[in-house]
Amino acid sequence: MTIIAPLDAIFLASETREHPMHVGGLHVFRLPEGTPTDYVQMLHRRLLDCREVAPMYRRKPSWPGALGAVRWTNDEDVDLEYHVRHSALPRPGRVRELLALVSRLHGSLLDRHRPLWEFHLIEGLDDNRFAVYVKIHHALTDGVNAVRNTMRMLSAEPTGQLGALWSPEPRPTLAVDAPLSVSAASLARARALATDIVGVLPTVADVAVQGIRNPDAALPFSAPKTLLNRPLTGARRFAAQSWSIEQLKLVAKRYGATLNDVVLAMCSGALRAYLHTEDRLPSKSLVAAVPVALPRRDGDGNSVTMVLCRLATDVADPSERLARIQASMLAAKTTMRGRTPLQLSTIGMLTSIGPSGLNAIPGFTGAAPPPYNVVISNVPGPRERLYWQDAELEGWYPVSMPIEGQSLNITMLSYGDNLEFGLIGCRRNVAHLQWLLGHLEDSLAVLEASS
Repeated sequence: MTIIAPLDAIFLASETREHPMHVGGLHVFRLPEGTPTDYVQMLHRRLLDCREVAPMYRRKPSWPGALGAVRWTNDEDVDLEYHVRHSALPRPGRVRELLALVSRLHGSLLDRHRPLWEFHLIEGLDDNRFAVYVKIHHALTDGVNAVRNTMRMLSAEPTGQLGALWSPEPRPTLAVDAPLSVSAASLARARALATDIVGVLPTVADVAVQGIRNPDAALPFSAPKTLLNRPLTGARRFAAQSWSIEQLKLVAKRYGATLNDVVLAMCSGALRAYLHTEDRLPSKSLVAAVPVALPRRDGDGNSVTMVLCRLATDVADPSERLARIQASMLAAKTTMRGRTPLQLSTIGMLTSIGPSGLNAIPGFTGAAPPPYNVVISNVPGPRERLYWQDAELEGWYPVSMPIEGQSLNITMLSYGDNLEFGLIGCRRNVAHLQWLLGHLEDSLAVLEASS
């Protein structure tokens, strides 16, 4: 039995039919030359033979009483034929049909009577390609951990060896000449925890003071209401596209900005254009919640907090908009500097994660201003090209989740020479999600022209 961590329990407790709380990834592979027509079918059969399952992929929530799910139990007989699924796209098998399928799959809930994940093999994609779509409950993993787990089934060269996402990782052996003092280690952890707890209240006070004093800092509930901040439905739309990292770095260098600043500016310009097209652009700047990875002690669960950033969508000039975003992110980084993981988690709970949880209260979304308008996340990924057996991984697109009161999530993953954008939105509230890809391209072009 494993007790569910508080943040992971929140993801489970807040899930409803309208609010699926899983994350995923879409992987596009190129078939090796000369492969048989039933390559994907054979791949599916081989995967079903990978019967060893790692602990994370055995976990399912347990309800011991009226308190809800408070512990994980292990499924000792995982039904791989249920979890590992084989699908085919309708003709002509374009990316459009692939994205439509992923949109539909991502809107359905995971079965809580089973381990909380699915693995979909998808054939019929044009240009000699196939795809893999994976989804896993956010209570089991965050974006960084999901990337690490996925990389375990891939290789830097074509090997012909099949790796399964759910297969156990080889256990590292401990060096016999490095004994640990359990009592000393426990005492050190206790002292560190005590220091952390003592520092929480000063941290909270400092965040509040800096938020009030610094005009560039973003406080929760300071965001305007937009069409992105209406109650969710259960259906989803998904869109994806790649941009060159080198292209973004050149823009960042010209402005003296970070790559993440440029990405936020791209998103800001795209959101400004989208809302303007819908005649719904507010006069006040939108606010983004930006996830930040924390140091982790193990490979499971979530180790992440969030900071708030003003997107300067009220500024027409793209150069000034980027400068404002830089200043807002600097204010957030200054607040985070020198904090322990516990203190950083507290900041996130008070400024973003906690306030967004209030949207689950019936009527709260309509009565109160949103704590922020959109989640924009940048997940580090592998820079080398990767393979699965002999198939080259051409694209790796994150599929995250909108949450109640925030109908759009924009997540990026670096892979090879590209930054892969995955946009997921409520099908009703963000009806023209595909337009945002064009607005992102235009936003980057304007930044390049203005630098």
